Amino acid sequence: MAPPLAGCPRRSAAPPDTGAPARYDRPMSIWDRLSAALAALARGEGLSALFERRAPETSVAFTIAVIALGAKMAKADGLVTRDEVRAFRAIFTIPPEEEANAARVFDLARQDVAGFEVWAARIARMFGPGAPVLEDLIESLFAIAMADGHYHPGEDAFLAEVARIFSIPEDHFARLRARFAHPEHPDPYAVLGVAPGTPLTEIRAVWRAAVREAHPDRAVARGLPEEAVRLAEDRVKALNRAWEEIQTHHPQRQPAPAG
Repeated sequence: MAPPLAGCPRRSAAPPDTGAPARYDRPMSIWDRLSAALAALARGEGLSALFERRAPETSVAFTIAVIALGAKMAKADGLVTRDEVRAFRAIFTIPPEEEANAARVFDLARQDVAGFEVWAARIARMFGPGAPVLEDLIESLFAIAMADGHYHPGEDAFLAEVARIFSIPEDHFARLRARFAHPEHPDPYAVLGVAPGTPLTEIRAVWRAAVREAHPDRAVARGLPEEAVRLAEDRVKALNRAWEEIQTHHPQRQPAPAG
């Protein structure tokens, strides 16, 4: 029998020798729910069937979308590297016993004949164009693209087109590109999406709003799986680093107290 779908919040097997009813003493992980979704596929069905019949819950759909588009993008620079495959670990916490489920989604996506544009359009329809979770998805793909330490022109074209299909504003995409394409020395103004001449008080307001929106709790509420919360944590760190650098070097910075 297939594992229960996400309607059951907790799962635990009953001790086989007691006949006791099942105990629900731990939350179902994203990998439990992903396994249940994959189990619903009929023999020979592709990954896209999950979206065509009935859209999976948001966190499962997000996970499938990241892995599926990541698999499509893995060839955007002309080759697939182990680093790019391992990059999923930079986004998701994957217990060893769940690696097979993640690998199966990756393989199903690679076998799917539909182009990435078809997948991106399918995902945009499911979440709704411009939905905040789609920006989280693009951010995940940037992390995968940078797994080999290089940001290739093919990957940039891939991500720009996916962002266009997702209806992500160009300035939002530019902020992500600024952060990931030059990870050692990102332009702090570009990361926050402000011009260098912007008054410090306005930059502070932008930074605070961005940090509030990036908070892990808000990210999970809009569909980011708990197992991918490090994505939100890294975003908050990047925003704080950008603000600290601007605050240090801005012409309007407050002078250090005397003495």
